[in-house]
Amino acid sequence: MLVSSVLREIESNPKVSKNLLIIRLNGLLQTDDKIAIQEITRQLQLDNVVGDKVFGSFAENLAFLLEALKRGSDTAQSVLFILEEFDLFAHHKNQTLLYNLFDICQSAQTPIAVIGVTRRLDVVELLEKRVKSRFSHRHIHVFNSLAFPAYKEVCKRVLTLPAEVGDAKFVKRWNQDIEALCSNATVHDVLKKTYQLDKSICRLQSLLLLPICKVTEDHPAIEAVDLVESSKHLGADSKAAMLHGISVLQLALVIAMKHLTDLYEGDPFNFEMLYNEYLKFVQRKAHVVQSFEKPVVLKAFEHLVSLEIVKPVDGHGSRTQKEYRAMSLLVTSAQLMDVLNTYPGCPSELKHWASNPLPS
Repeated sequence: MLVSSVLREIESNPKVSKNLLIIRLNGLLQTDDKIAIQEITRQLQLDNVVGDKVFGSFAENLAFLLEALKRGSDTAQSVLFILEEFDLFAHHKNQTLLYNLFDICQSAQTPIAVIGVTRRLDVVELLEKRVKSRFSHRHIHVFNSLAFPAYKEVCKRVLTLPAEVGDAKFVKRWNQDIEALCSNATVHDVLKKTYQLDKSICRLQSLLLLPICKVTEDHPAIEAVDLVESSKHLGADSKAAMLHGISVLQLALVIAMKHLTDLYEGDPFNFEMLYNEYLKFVQRKAHVVQSFEKPVVLKAFEHLVSLEIVKPVDGHGSRTQKEYRAMSLLVTSAQLMDVLNTYPGCPSELKHWASNPLPS
């Protein structure tokens, strides 16, 4: 919105509008550099110039396009690249597109500028060293400063239908329902909670999307319960959801990790320590809990590592034997207890063990 309003303002100057070419790319659409260069060619209207030419590299292709713009005049036209979902371009192989654009920005050959638009604040950390060194490191952070009453008003405005939509009777009834909905105490609480977590309009629209999708002939109006459900869906704990999909053995290992973490006051543990803790539990409850061989337990543990429920303290590049690598648990006690209470068919012995560590 900010970029668009600034462009509207500067393009009102005839000198700018005649000499500025704007290229818009989106990380969701241009998923690799080949698609990106085709889109750049299309927007520069140079398809006929490129023809069937074969280029040795991306840099050569881009340089040819920019050189083609100079033909017929001594001065090159200014080109503004706007990269929406900028963070997704950082996932392209070798970040070739970003490297070449930033490199041309630094050289005085062609007047180009690059504006990246993203929701990620840590986007610079995704850039390779050679790309980062060519980046100007100029950021504009755009945070809205809406107070809660104004935020609530935006919600009402987003849901209200304009009079010219069609059926005047339906529009009137719908808008009355929205008025009543926005003054509902439950809706007020849901909006307040969402506002406190993230006051962006994007988050608000995500909250309203599910209730709007549920509107049908049988369910013609949005109700407070729809917003409550949507809020729960948006705020779902991804780690807890993941734990619901693991086996009972893996759940037992997570409980063992929790006890080791508590016992050593947050210090790391390794698989051997974990296996000993698991054996202690199985030996005490042999009549109710199935025992597994060590290789099976190790395989279950490796799956937990791949799910990032547990992670190596020294990163993934360590050469330490996997049974002895220092690990730390990424699940809190509260998350684990919530999962145990709702895990389908969870053995009561596991729940008891989670609350009561075994004596040494």
